[in-house]
Parts: sequence; structure tokens; C-alpha cells
Amino acid sequence: MLSARLLRLAGGLSFLAMACTTFAQSKKAAPTTRFPDRPKLVVGIVVDQMRYDYLYRYYTKYGTAGFRRLMDEGFNCRNNHYHYAATYTGPGHAAIYTGSAPALNGIVGNDFYDRTLGRMVYCAEDTTVSTVGNSGTAGKMSPRNLLVTTIGDQLKLATDGQAKVIGIALKDRGAILPAGHAANAAYWFDSKDGNFISSSFYQSELPDWVQAFNNRKLGDKFLSQKWEPLLAMNQYTESTTDDQAFEAALTGESKAVFPHEFVATSGGSKYEILRTSPYGDQITKEFALAALKGEQLGQDNVTDLLCVSFSSPDYIGHAFGTHAVETEDNYIRLDRQLADLFNQLDATVGKGEWTAFLSADHGVADVPGFAKTYRIPADVKSYGEVGDAVKAALAKAYGPGQWMLTYFNQQVYLNHALLAEKKIAIQEVYELIKSTLLNQKGVINVLNLNNLGAEAFPEIQLNMLRNVYHPKRSGDFYVMFQSGWFEGRTKGTTHGTTYAYDTHVPFLLYGWGVRPGQTVRRTQIADIAPTLAALLGILEPSGSIGHPVEEALK
Repeated sequence: MLSARLLRLAGGLSFLAMACTTFAQSKKAAPTTRFPDRPKLVVGIVVDQMRYDYLYRYYTKYGTAGFRRLMDEGFNCRNNHYHYAATYTGPGHAAIYTGSAPALNGIVGNDFYDRTLGRMVYCAEDTTVSTVGNSGTAGKMSPRNLLVTTIGDQLKLATDGQAKVIGIALKDRGAILPAGHAANAAYWFDSKDGNFISSSFYQSELPDWVQAFNNRKLGDKFLSQKWEPLLAMNQYTESTTDDQAFEAALTGESKAVFPHEFVATSGGSKYEILRTSPYGDQITKEFALAALKGEQLGQDNVTDLLCVSFSSPDYIGHAFGTHAVETEDNYIRLDRQLADLFNQLDATVGKGEWTAFLSADHGVADVPGFAKTYRIPADVKSYGEVGDAVKAALAKAYGPGQWMLTYFNQQVYLNHALLAEKKIAIQEVYELIKSTLLNQKGVINVLNLNNLGAEAFPEIQLNMLRNVYHPKRSGDFYVMFQSGWFEGRTKGTTHGTTYAYDTHVPFLLYGWGVRPGQTVRRTQIADIAPTLAALLGILEPSGSIGHPVEEALK
């Protein structure tokens, strides 16, 4: 009898203890949603204009904690290419984070003619929003022209909005298009005041940590310095000599040689010159570290996404080219910025707790002047040469009228309404324009984007054109230049073609969930987002057309 009473008493005390414990736990912390195992943070890194061969050409000049940490300890897709024509900054950033193509995501160029609006449109423009951070207009931007979701959008959806998604770059399009529609914020550099700003699309005011960063006035610090070579000049063995006639000088300089001093550009954009220097990358890295701390990224059980684009390699590459001392010096410096970023991630998020990928929004052509020193065919066409010839041929054949709306990104935009009114078939116009332009030097073909199935051309190139064609935003005819040829620049270089120098870019994966190794099978930019989706266990973006790189995932 006594034993039974003791058992009942013990059971009651046990229940009471459990109830008290449960009550104490409920008072101590509210329950949180439990998600599947994922990294605490994903860091997406886009190096603007980084051609694939830069990984290996400068390999021995890199330390072991930056590019080589990703290459040696991560997974390297060594044959990674863009899958569409129009290899420019806006489309590249959009494709990386959507796994899509311009034909679906709508970002067919940095600028394009919108047939619905009847005017040229900038890829990130938004006249319905206002600048957050100052009284200027540089913040009238948003991702509204992007027609599909990003990997950040999908992460937001998968976590009921709990994930934090932040985009950062000097360029607005380099921050906005990766961050996507549902992001917490995107931030970019305003050259007029040297501050990072945002858009009312995301928020009504800058967070305190952004204000604190802007108050550091790093732009003023770097403007007072010179850009001098990091190494002795005889150590830049992967580059030409410093004084080359085909390189473009910086604003205020008479020659494109070291050391470089910074002179403010006209129009009040005092800090614009910093973009064409390694200090642009350093400012970007410092802001990324401020975001890491200010937003407490990777500090809970919900995966966050930090999108960082280093824009200065593009400005420097355009000015000096692919084999300049300035380009090599900048990549050696960028390697050190990446090492600092990765070390800080180890310290704050935890080594092995974060995942990173690195790619580029496009490659770049060699400067024609440089290519000619090796007897490689290359040259430059004036910007007006193609467009003027098209206008003249149309006027001669059909009389006065605005037969061509514009010529842009190697595409001829026809006036469909006028052609319909005059009962002129597009195929007829195509045959006229093709015969006209094939007489020009450097033009090897003209392709009808409305009827690519009828074109006799290498299939891989036709697929690139199919993937860029958006009926409301693309032109009618694509003017194919000979390899090594481009328009407009007599000094420096550019990009935008379907050739390997513009399409072949890095794709490195590193960290949580990644199996070290490499592949030389052809992968494409559209594979990046679905690979991340597979790693995170979430749905791929809505317009995704790529495939996960299976061998890279544990």
C-alpha cells in the first residue's frame, strides 16, 4: 500500500517537474521554425568581366586564401560558358541568379528597345520609385524588368520570408538583378557623393549600419591616394609592358601608365574615377563585411544569401585590356580582398558553415591592337557604320520613313507597324539588309531572329541567339561580326559576342555541401542557380533552364 502511494507521489512530482520545465522553456524562448540542414550563409560572388583564363594565368601570383582557396579546395567547372548572345553585365547577373536566359527573364541587354513602351529602357530602371540615401536620381531602380524569380526569391519563399537576401555592387544592375524581387535590400555606389544608396522598392530609409559605413568616407580616403603597382614592374610577367598605345588613359592622364592619380570627372561625379581602380573592389568588400555584421548574416538556423559583385575589373578591363599590367595588378589585389572576405566568414559564420560560388557576368575580347601584334585578325568598326548602312538601304528601297527604330547590341529593330502598313514582309527586308551588310568588312553573317530555324549556321551559335530572343525586347536581325571585331572603341576593349573569349567564364563552388574536384565537361551559366537550389533543397527559380552540376554536390 505504502509502495503504491510512493509511486503515485513520485509520478505526480515528475509530471510537475516536466510542466515547470516546459513553462520555463516557453518563457525563455519562443519556438522557431526548423528547416532542413543547409549552410548558414550562401555568398554569391560575380567578378565583372572575369575571363576564365585569368584563374590560371595569374595563378602563381595569387595567395592560397582567395581564388586558390576556391580552386584547390572547392569544385571547379573548367568549361563553363554563357548560353546566349549579348554577353553584357545586366543579362549576366540576371542569368547567374535565375538559371534562365534573356528569352525568358527579359534582360536582353544593359539597355534595350521595349516595343511595348516604344523607347529605349535601362535594365534596372524604375520611374515609380525614389532614391533612398540621398536626393539624387541614381536610386530610381528596381528589379521590375526582371520577369522571373531568382535563387534569392526562392530562398525567401522556402523560408516563409525568414531568410535575409542582400545584393551589393558598385553598379546598380550588379546589385539589383542578383538580389531579386523579394530581397531585403540591394545597395550600390553613387559616384556623386561616394555613398552606397538603395531604392524605395526595398525600404524607406537606409539602416543604421549603412549610414555608419557611409560616414567612414572611404571614397575620400582613396581619392587622396595613387594607384601604384603592388609588385615590382619586372614581376608582371603575364602582361605586356606598361606603355601601350592601344590602352585608354584615365581621366586627367595623358598616358595609360603607372602610377595613376585620380582626377574627379565632370558633371559632379567626384568619385566616378574610383570605379576604374582596385579601390572600387576594396570599397565593395568593406561594404560586404559591414552588411555581414550589420544584418547578422548567417547567425541563425535560417540560410541567408549575400550577393556581391566586384565591378572594378570591368572598368579596368575596358580601359586597359586583357594583357595590361593594370589588369594583372587588379586581380592580384582582388585575390587579397577575397581572402579577407573568406577569413571574416570563417570568423563570423564559422568555417565549414558557409557556401560560396564565384562566376563572371561575361568575358572580354583582347584589344585588337594587342591581337594584331600576334598577327591575329581583329579590328574595330565605328558605331554608326552598321546602323547608317541599314537606314540608307531601307530608304533607297522603300522611300522616306522610319523603317528602322534603332540599331543596338548588334541588333536591327524594325518598325513593324510601318512595314505592316506598307505590306512589306520582314523576310523581304531581311534579304535586303543581309546583302547590304555582308559587303562590310568584319560582318560575316546577318541572322533573322524571327526565323532562326531557317538559318544555316553552327547549332551552338543558333541556340545562343534563340536564348536571347525576346519578341518584345529584342531586335529582328542579329549582325554577326568576325571573331576579334567589335564596335566603337579604338582604345581598350569590350564584350558582347558569342565567341569563347566572351562566353567562357569561371564557375567555382566551395564550402558546405560541396565535394572538391573539377570537371571539363561543358557546363553553362544556367546551371548555377539549379545547382544552388539542389544544394539548399529548395525549388529552382521559375525560369530556370539549367541542370544541377551533380558531381559538385556531396
